[in-house]
Amino acid sequence: MGKTRLEAFSDGVIAIIITIMVLELKVPHGEDFAALGPLLPVFCAYVLSFIYVGIYWSNHHHLCHAIRRVNGRVLWANLHVLFWLSLFPFATNWMGENHLSPVPTACYGFVLFMTAVAWYILTRTLVAMHGENSALERAVGADRKGKLSVVLYLVAIAASFWQPWIAATIYALVAAVWLVPDRRIERILTNEEA
Repeated sequence: MGKTRLEAFSDGVIAIIITIMVLELKVPHGEDFAALGPLLPVFCAYVLSFIYVGIYWSNHHHLCHAIRRVNGRVLWANLHVLFWLSLFPFATNWMGENHLSPVPTACYGFVLFMTAVAWYILTRTLVAMHGENSALERAVGADRKGKLSVVLYLVAIAASFWQPWIAATIYALVAAVWLVPDRRIERILTNEEA
């Protein structure tokens, strides 16, 4: 099967996720800057989640450029990623509204963890379909950054019950690591075209 419907559907779902997240930002009941104070934790959680959703969208975009076709397994693996991404608005709002309370902060980390696991399954499903030593397999490689992220999410989930601000810091650090553009797929595809 072609990949265009997978790309279009994923882009639409991600756009809806971002829309839902921004709609969770409630207008303050006041007309001065002090009225914004109580919204700061919710806004910070929104910014972090927006960055995460952007990272997944960008990586999904690159991933789709490295594949030629999809099958039923890929469609379900992609839906698995989208399922966990669709929980970002809930987890974001719960953590923000409760000012980094332990359980909501751990729940947020669990959603990050499961999204990363789902992403790993998607990439491995695509690599299996496109074959060993394919451009995609060479671009994904050992995926050290992805594996490190999963470990850090688990550490952060545990830290949520001890010091939730440490968990939030770890979530932000993992996002910062992924903000640095990963040019593996671009480099491999450029070399193949040359």
